[in-house]
Amino acid sequence: MAKTLVEIKRGLDCQIGKRLKLTANGGRRKTVERYGTLAETYPAVFIVALDQEENAFERVSYSYADILTETVELNFIEDRSVVAVGEQ
Repeated sequence: MAKTLVEIKRGLDCQIGKRLKLTANGGRRKTVERYGTLAETYPAVFIVALDQEENAFERVSYSYADILTETVELNFIEDRSVVAVGEQ
């Protein structure tokens, strides 16, 4: 797991435009899985553009702290292989 928010942001900066699977804690023992593309990164948050055929929302945003605390997990999809962000 990445140790700082800066390292997480740097890792996401080079993944912009790539497909991913987002797994988020939905509360009350619920886990939400969504597919989309990493659209943008900002100093405090990142934005994921979701697949429209599967989701009612166009985009969602999360903070880098959500990855650090493992509330959100991003798995990038590359030619049948999965790359997890925040793992070493």
